Amino acid sequence: GGAAALVQYVVLRGDLARPPRAWPLGAVVAQGCHAALAAAHAHRQHPDTRAYLDSGGAMRTVVLEALDEAALTALAETLKQHGIDHEVWMEQPENMATCLALRPYPKDQVHQYLKKFKLLK
Repeated sequence: GGAAALVQYVVLRGDLARPPRAWPLGAVVAQGCHAALAAAHAHRQHPDTRAYLDSGGAMRTVVLEALDEAALTALAETLKQHGIDHEVWMEQPENMATCLALRPYPKDQVHQYLKKFKLLK
């Protein structure tokens, strides 16, 4: 129990890092950072978010891969239907969904929606 059980899930598009798009690694990492911060900020009043941000080095982040923008958008829709707090990061000026992040959650509350996604490699 406690803050140790909280996880922030970040789901990034794997196609960003591969040809033909092949963004630099730093640019892909930045998308994940933007989404994670946006989700924590949007839900900063939630007790789980506060506990997670206060946990310091104990923060657990799991980075998963969506194959492409369509897969990411479909996941966002599923999360919305089930009332799971998350933020989708839209990269500008392209206005393209690159990443989404959930606010910190106990793993067992959200794992079922994410289990088909692999760890980003």
